Amino acid sequence: MLRAMNDRAALDLLVSRGPLTRTRIGELTGLSKPTASQLLARLAAAGLVRTTGNETGRPGPSAQLYEINPAAAHVAALAVDQLGVTAAVADLTGQVLGEARVGSAAIGGDAPDRTAGLVARAVDEALAEAGLERERLHGAVIGTPGALDPRTGRLRYAPHLPDWHARALKEELAEALGMPVTLENDVNLAAVAEQHDGAAQGFDDFVLVWADKGVGAALVLGGRLLRGATGGAGEIGYMPLPGAPLSRGGTRDAARPDAGGGFQRLVGAPGVIELGRKYGSSDVRTVAEALALDAVRAEVARRLATGLAAVVAVVDPQLIVLSGEVARAGGEALRTLIEEEFTGLALPRPALRLSHLDGNPILLGALRTALTAARDAVFHTG
Repeated sequence: MLRAMNDRAALDLLVSRGPLTRTRIGELTGLSKPTASQLLARLAAAGLVRTTGNETGRPGPSAQLYEINPAAAHVAALAVDQLGVTAAVADLTGQVLGEARVGSAAIGGDAPDRTAGLVARAVDEALAEAGLERERLHGAVIGTPGALDPRTGRLRYAPHLPDWHARALKEELAEALGMPVTLENDVNLAAVAEQHDGAAQGFDDFVLVWADKGVGAALVLGGRLLRGATGGAGEIGYMPLPGAPLSRGGTRDAARPDAGGGFQRLVGAPGVIELGRKYGSSDVRTVAEALALDAVRAEVARRLATGLAAVVAVVDPQLIVLSGEVARAGGEALRTLIEEEFTGLALPRPALRLSHLDGNPILLGALRTALTAARDAVFHTG
């Protein structure tokens, strides 16, 4: 057990710090030179580490550098939206080797076959770009709107994805890909990306608010994602607020991302564009055009602050991170207005930050989650 613990400590150091010499690994782990040498020889024989040249720029004999073997495992990360699926394939270091986008219209057939076919095609196209076969993948993490209900296995809170509501969705996707599959809420994955690489680094209690075509939140308390009994924790888009109709199941609007009402109707991208046409002109077509208008920006800030105040009253986070198209388009001007709306409220005032992650936060979070699972598996040497 002690050997396995030492192995894992060394591997984690190589992941976080990059190539290291045997001497440096010994210093950071507290291992003697002979023990560090045995450890590295063992990990190299297992295919987990490899040499990568020599250390330069120091007096005396150059020391050999060791790094994680990127080919020890590969993972797939996917982000699902109403229009299709984006897939990325990466090696064990997190280097993305291939990426592909497949639109929903590209796949025919019945709903279950269409969904599985869409996911499989996206992964296979990413693998083709990476020059890899599917057998090289350790597993896949798929980020999707809504969440799997742990009691029924069905996807909930995503009426705008009708093809994704099969009772055995996870099992069907795993069978189609021939590997273990994890399905996770897309906003939860965006929060994983923020916690590891973005605005929430160093925070154990924070809320990520995603304001896009749909609206949702990820709640991280004590460093852990809060999912709820049905997987619906953070589905604040359905939250009833003054000025928006209640979101009710079974209505003719149920297939819309905003489900016909709630917080999403007020601050989702379609609602912001609607405000732009109200305060500007019928020519407003984008969220950015709408939020360029002072009156729209002020109204969206007021609406967002109202919803955020309800979240703060229940969760009391240290930090709120704003992400999604509305937050990006509004930028610092919108963030400042929201912060001003909190002035004077009888509530805690958490820090308020914008997301500045490059790339797709959902895909980044899926990749981070897939890599964590793969490393836990392949780094287990006990």
